Amino acid sequence: MKAGRVRRFVANVLAIAYKEASLLRHDSTVVQNVVIQPVILLIVMGFALRFTPQDVRWAVVDRSDTPASRRLVEEIQTSGYFAPVRHLRSYGEAHELLGRGKLVAVVVIPDEFRRAAALGRPEVQLLLNGTDPLTAARVAGYVTQIASRFRAESEPADRARKGEPASGGPGRAPPIELREEFRYNATLRDRNFYMSALAGFLLTNICLAQAALGLVAERESGTYEQMLAQPATPLQIILGKLLPTVAASYVALTIGVIGAGLMHGYWPRGNVLLFYAATLPFILATLAIGTFVSALARTSAQAVFIAVFFIMPSFVLSGSMLPYALMPHGVREVGALFPLRWYQILSRRIIERGAGPAEVLVPVLVLVTIFLAMLVAIRWRMKPRLG
Repeated sequence: MKAGRVRRFVANVLAIAYKEASLLRHDSTVVQNVVIQPVILLIVMGFALRFTPQDVRWAVVDRSDTPASRRLVEEIQTSGYFAPVRHLRSYGEAHELLGRGKLVAVVVIPDEFRRAAALGRPEVQLLLNGTDPLTAARVAGYVTQIASRFRAESEPADRARKGEPASGGPGRAPPIELREEFRYNATLRDRNFYMSALAGFLLTNICLAQAALGLVAERESGTYEQMLAQPATPLQIILGKLLPTVAASYVALTIGVIGAGLMHGYWPRGNVLLFYAATLPFILATLAIGTFVSALARTSAQAVFIAVFFIMPSFVLSGSMLPYALMPHGVREVGALFPLRWYQILSRRIIERGAGPAEVLVPVLVLVTIFLAMLVAIRWRMKPRLG
């Protein structure tokens, strides 16, 4: 009995998918709104985009543990750009956290920092996660400025041995020499940052463009109630309408991945099969949002208007065009409501750092949750009604 229900469910979904696949084509009636798009861009770019990092996640490996090293950490902390410092015990732990995307920067203060300061050659190392090149470059610039102003004064015993005043005096100690090391994008190529988000841009456009006009087209042609009267549940109808676009999305994704490799030499570092599998929840979540837009809209023009209103903030606030670490709080949290935010996190982890399933589990679960929530909303909206 249960097997029969499953077969009937799958048969209904595939029948609807076959019908939709035969009608799948580019819609030439998509209207570009010339008033709302500039307004959205003005609001988003005027209030959301900043080029000053805030609450940058960083850590310190302080092997010296001297007053001078602690003062350096304090000066970096009080600059206003960084989150509370995290103290690490080893170099290996720093590399692990950078690789997992938990940190943007790690300051390594060597054992001989106190002695090097006394000799006039203080050095520290700065490890940076280059996955987001703009953030990494700006953080490196800020730390370099702080280090250039910092004077690692010698200890009183060292000054007495040299015959210097006990108080030292301003400008006696030389500035710290900073040695930078970028991880996962050593050359800080902007192309890498945007190539890793290419799939998100492609799939968002394709999925929303196709799904946003699906149900509203049935309503405008007068076949909406007829569609609901079919021997299929609303859930089966929804899934049947989504399947052809899922296939088209994977074709576009494959073209994008191969094109980036052939044209720019940019190939994923991680498992491609994992990347494709993790892409499915994003495609379904985005299609579900587009279908919900189509269920809300009365006309194609309304559907396009709502879709454009969703696409532009999604691109900007998701972190695909600009690292969300540069956004102020409030705006940053709003961006977490868009599926593209979570997809660009998992795609960059796989493509840039070669992450495994455990590291992309949270973004995948969030995307699945968004998809299921949208299915419930669509089911509520698609209750048979006349007029």
